[in-house]
Amino acid sequence: MTQSNAHLSALADGLLEAGCIKFGEFILKSGLTSPIYIDLRQIISHPKLLAEVAQAYLPILSTLHFSRIAGLPYAAIPIATAISLAGNYPMIYPRKEVKTYGTKAEIEGEYQAGETAVIIDDLATTGGSKFEAIEKLTGAGLVVKDVVVLVDRQSGAKETLEQAGFNLHAVLTITQLLDHWEAAGRVEKSRIEATREFLRQNK
Repeated sequence: MTQSNAHLSALADGLLEAGCIKFGEFILKSGLTSPIYIDLRQIISHPKLLAEVAQAYLPILSTLHFSRIAGLPYAAIPIATAISLAGNYPMIYPRKEVKTYGTKAEIEGEYQAGETAVIIDDLATTGGSKFEAIEKLTGAGLVVKDVVVLVDRQSGAKETLEQAGFNLHAVLTITQLLDHWEAAGRVEKSRIEATREFLRQNK
């Protein structure tokens, strides 16, 4: 863990306590049965955790060059808003559905063509969902080089994005989370091992 271990350990435990990461049996969108379920949308109901999450992005963002952050709808918009407030970064977001009235905006917020935007998202799995947002932003004349997420599920997103010329940065990886919870005795060893095996088989 690159940031202070104490901070990231507290964040890992906070995500577990808030029910953002659950262990059991869950049917994924792909139809697979997973022993772990990551739902970072729950963060918005825990203001202190949301503030801690925002702070955890700042050390990564401080190493990147950009004009504004772009939160991806819907899960990452509250996170990006918290980061905007914590780091004083101007924010925009690409709409999921283009407005059919008023300004018919594809991107909300103020920006100029040629500026660099950093994508903020909650989770990286395969990386596929990021490309739609990148296309909207680059289509509006913005430059995108970096994507920053809270959790990298390590299911191929980093490699997929890198092949397309983008850098993925993660506050935490699933490996770090599992290692921490195992060492701290926060999650049963059998559940940790089942999750590691599932992730190995579904890379």
